[in-house]
Amino acid sequence: MNTDKKFRSVVKALSWRFFATSATFIISYFVTGSVGFAMSISLIEVIAKLLLYYLHERVWQLIDWRQQMPMSDEK
Repeated sequence: MNTDKKFRSVVKALSWRFFATSATFIISYFVTGSVGFAMSISLIEVIAKLLLYYLHERVWQLIDWRQQMPMSDEK
């Protein structure tokens, strides 16, 4: 497997996590009113979702999209 694709997946995951975790922090702060709780929630969220996103991306790399699905109305 091409390591460039893996590196791209990591960079893509990191850039998305920055924006998504920022949103999580802001929402958590408004809900809890505590910077400490918001940071704790954001830290747990970033670690869990970074790993899950990378795994999700790698699974999608295994799918061969060139294979055509048979159409139900074909004979």
